[in-house]
Amino acid sequence: MSIASTESSSTDLVPVGRRSNIPIANLRPVYRCDEVERRLTKLPPKEHESLRSTYERMLEKGAERFQVKPSGLPAMEHLYDELPNFHDALNDIRRQLALCHDSRDALEITPMLLLGPPGVGKTHFAREVAQLLGTGMGFVSMSSLTAGWVLSGASSQWKGARPGKVFETLVEGQYANPVMVVDEIDKARGEHAYDPLGALYSLLEHDTARSFIDEFAEVAVDASQVIWVATANDERAIPEPILNRMNVYEVQMPDRDAARTIALRLYTGIRGQHDWGRRFATEPGEAVLDRMAELAPREMRRAWMTAFGNARLDGRDTIELRDLPEGHGKRSPIGFVQ
Repeated sequence: MSIASTESSSTDLVPVGRRSNIPIANLRPVYRCDEVERRLTKLPPKEHESLRSTYERMLEKGAERFQVKPSGLPAMEHLYDELPNFHDALNDIRRQLALCHDSRDALEITPMLLLGPPGVGKTHFAREVAQLLGTGMGFVSMSSLTAGWVLSGASSQWKGARPGKVFETLVEGQYANPVMVVDEIDKARGEHAYDPLGALYSLLEHDTARSFIDEFAEVAVDASQVIWVATANDERAIPEPILNRMNVYEVQMPDRDAARTIALRLYTGIRGQHDWGRRFATEPGEAVLDRMAELAPREMRRAWMTAFGNARLDGRDTIELRDLPEGHGKRSPIGFVQ
């Protein structure tokens, strides 16, 4: 069974997303309510209560979800400034947005794999993309999961079974094209015969994703509009068929100048977000920025918070080198985990 993928008539344009002009423009059905009703009526009385509840929830929510459609290219300058080591990936997103923003085509982003060392900012980038597009986000950390059904759901015949993350994100969310982040995809590990990445073989292909069947609900959902962003440290642990379905971007640690820019932007952001920030100088000293540039991007915010606190404990309104944490977060050499 295939799901109708034609878009419904346009709704009023509602701007969403931070600093972008991508509006919500269309409604799109992501499953068929008649199929859900048929499944529901076939359930034996007083059995499969969890599955029954899922079907009832689907009918209550209805099948249509918002599908983001750009009315123009979104403002991305802030991302180029904040993520100087992700310019290749940002350029590709910009190109794909340019293709559809003034056409009747839906927004389509080729699945992305961000490949680079720990702490380089891959997960932060994925979250920023979701915020840019304003489509909501589903997040799966593969390093903390062992079950093969996390993405695709487990059969309702199993005790404690539940739908997979893709199904949940589409059914419970508001959007037909959410950003789905698969974090640390290279650390996926299965139990026995379960392949944690098995569902991706069909989900990453546009045609087969149109009728993706979650093993718990056994109702086809249209996942063809999902925007996939995966992160990894080592591509050798990722099956070749998965790599072939994605645009792969090798992300290096920012150079010293870029790292200083990131550190300064974080300092300014933290200072501006807190009332206590007004007590501090508008910019840190050069020596402090140089030391901060030695940290991995994901370590910088914690280091700044520690430094702000230490300075206040000492009754100062400027951060000094002694305020920075010692022995933590040093940047790894540029390159990938061997």
